[in-house]
Amino acid sequence: MNRTLNVHLLPELANPHELVGHCSVVIDVLRASTTITVALAAGAKKIIPCLTVAEARQLAAQRPGSLLGGERHGKPLPGFDFGNSPAEYVAGRVVGKSIVFTTTNGTRAMTRCMGSDRVLIGSIVNRAAVCRELNGAGRIDLVCAGTGGECSLDDALGAGAIVDRLTLEADWRINDAAKICLSLWRHEVGVDGRTQAIVQSLAKSIGGRNLIELGMQDDLPQAAELDDFEIVPELDRSVWEISA
Repeated sequence: MNRTLNVHLLPELANPHELVGHCSVVIDVLRASTTITVALAAGAKKIIPCLTVAEARQLAAQRPGSLLGGERHGKPLPGFDFGNSPAEYVAGRVVGKSIVFTTTNGTRAMTRCMGSDRVLIGSIVNRAAVCRELNGAGRIDLVCAGTGGECSLDDALGAGAIVDRLTLEADWRINDAAKICLSLWRHEVGVDGRTQAIVQSLAKSIGGRNLIELGMQDDLPQAAELDDFEIVPELDRSVWEISA
């Protein structure tokens, strides 16, 4: 079988018409993909992604008992229950809860994939689980969220980690962006996936530098724990909700 694996370094570089009928993976390592994975692993019932803060507030008001999570430009939002730090989403706060969620980059990337047959949420922390879920797919598109409209090293690193795992297990026809991300992953991290090397690489990214400037550098080690979670968040496009 001819199998195709593409990376798109920004959502705008992914042609929505070419995603139709295929499997897409949205990658926003710092931090939406990581936080969504952590929240669902901690027992959250579902995540409802929203494009705007106003939409998130309105939707939460219509859903009694739901919680609000998200950020703008890395900073927590006034009146929200959570920011976008994965450490906030612990079982004692999220078990059985629906979380209305909006972020600067990640939720926008999801809308680009509306026509895909499946939309998974991928990150470094659930890399192996995502790759197992992709087994048998004929075409996969990894859609990086970027940071403020720019390609970001953290997302490219996450994409490279997935490409590395997939290409070790099967033959794929990969695009040049996938080759770039694979080379980045192997150069920055190597074959053993050392957490410290991943942290150092994330710290050099646009998103990583922003977090350090905001005093949120503790989010970097959490986002760097390779294959730490066995769950694969999936966006149900019919109801626009993410569950595991």
